[in-house]
Amino acid sequence: MQSGDGFIILLVVAVLAGWLYLAARSRMKEVVEEEGLPELLSGLEEPPEDEVSELLKDLGYEVLSGKKRVMLDIAVNRRETLQSRLFIDYVAQKDGAYYAVKVARERMPLEKTGSAIRERLLVYQLLYPQTAGVLYVNLQGGTVDCYEFELQVANE
Repeated sequence: MQSGDGFIILLVVAVLAGWLYLAARSRMKEVVEEEGLPELLSGLEEPPEDEVSELLKDLGYEVLSGKKRVMLDIAVNRRETLQSRLFIDYVAQKDGAYYAVKVARERMPLEKTGSAIRERLLVYQLLYPQTAGVLYVNLQGGTVDCYEFELQVANE
């Protein structure tokens, strides 16, 4: 071996190691970003062409589906089972982020307080933690509010 051969071999090994690192990191990022989304996107209904869809499209969202029903079984004291369901009005996407969409109802207005928003909308974020947030559409006001929930860890 000549005096520069060791340096060339070291350089080739470093380039290969860097390439392998970047390829593995890219693949892991794809897996993490896709994790759980098939569940959210499975069994979607065709999105209806209505005022809500038009409002979301005007704001840059892509409506992926109409109403999605989530069935729940609730065990009470391990003896009795109750059944319930949750409804997500739409599923939308913008800039690669997914959102559960709830539409305002006249008979159930949403107070703009932390506790009211938590009670009414947090469940949808917890149901699908991969979503970026919950969109709350008020057709009468022509507004779409995006609520993003972040858990804050209390200092001991």
